[in-house]
Amino acid sequence: MASSQSLDPQIDRLNQRLKAARLGLRLEQRGDKLALRGTLPPRPGSDRLRPHQQRIPLGIPATKTGLKQAEQEAKVIAARLIEKTFDWHAYLPLSGKVMASAELADKVLAFQTHYLAEVQGDDPKALASATTTWSKAYVPYLNKLQALCTQRPNLSLPEAILATVKTTRANSRSRQVCCTALDGFAQFLNLTLPQDLKSLWGNYGNHQTQLRNLPTDAQIVEWFERIPNPSWRFVYGVMATYGLRNHEVFFCDYGSLSQGDLEAPIEVLETTKTGAHDVWPFLPEWVDLFKLRQGQLPPIQTDLTQTTLQRIGQQVTVQFRRYEVPFSPYDLRHAWAVRTILMGLPDTVSARMMGHSVTIHNRTYHRWITRRDQQRAVRTALQGHANAPRVMQ
Repeated sequence: MASSQSLDPQIDRLNQRLKAARLGLRLEQRGDKLALRGTLPPRPGSDRLRPHQQRIPLGIPATKTGLKQAEQEAKVIAARLIEKTFDWHAYLPLSGKVMASAELADKVLAFQTHYLAEVQGDDPKALASATTTWSKAYVPYLNKLQALCTQRPNLSLPEAILATVKTTRANSRSRQVCCTALDGFAQFLNLTLPQDLKSLWGNYGNHQTQLRNLPTDAQIVEWFERIPNPSWRFVYGVMATYGLRNHEVFFCDYGSLSQGDLEAPIEVLETTKTGAHDVWPFLPEWVDLFKLRQGQLPPIQTDLTQTTLQRIGQQVTVQFRRYEVPFSPYDLRHAWAVRTILMGLPDTVSARMMGHSVTIHNRTYHRWITRRDQQRAVRTALQGHANAPRVMQ
């Protein structure tokens, strides 16, 4: 390795270039490694509130090749400082230790206890819903984490969490759910992760929904007629008309519908995944076409002390396959959402009736919302053109 003395002139010239470019950083050699010094934001956990002079350990060897790499890194860091996107986590040593499998299992169990304890009161329905979410959205990825820690015992826990996320497919729902679960686990343990897991979510919602080959209204009506069992035909018709999730069909108040209310709203009960909300039919004529006022649900187990929302929803999927319906139950829900968008229902209202946030609604259905807004703008422009006075040539 080159000696400190032999690198000094090259470091001086490099620092002159950094100064001329006004990057606000200066390269230093510390032992056999290189570091940058400049006015930087406070480090995580610091009591300082404002940027001040600090060193960034680059971990780059003090060699001629290392100097070139360090100069490029200085340009990247300077750009991030200007953009206010600089993150200390990329340059600090990872916190966390290598954790034995038994100790990790104890941490997971403690996290489970904490998660379920967040359910307020002693409502068995709320507890059943939380238990379903835990088993479906948390357990698979915490199991993955524990398996990876066993396979790669030299990783610290923050490193193992990041590695587990990267085993899931990019831009997929599993990636998003994994990030949510493991980020919650890290926060429970007060771990500092090497990277914000939300930055790894990708664009699952918008991308996947655009690729769905949603059934047309005519196809939905056609397949309603093909289902031989009246009670499962009712389930299909309600999902198509009201855009419900699989399990929500079994936890609704159908009073207004059965009593002949002309608008035919139904209430999704508090028991469900996203709590109580009202839903109106789109298309309204399907209420009578599908004979929903007289329908009856199939006799399945819905006592949440004996089953879960997930298992109830799975039974709907099984019946779709049994009757060879060529699209999934969730395709009926997405088709309902797109229908409301193209019919001009405000996004805030549609999102509320679907039981999710406006942010999720807009992200998931961005393509169709954009098309609707563009169509409105075009029609307004053309109408204005048609009504404009003509100038005689």
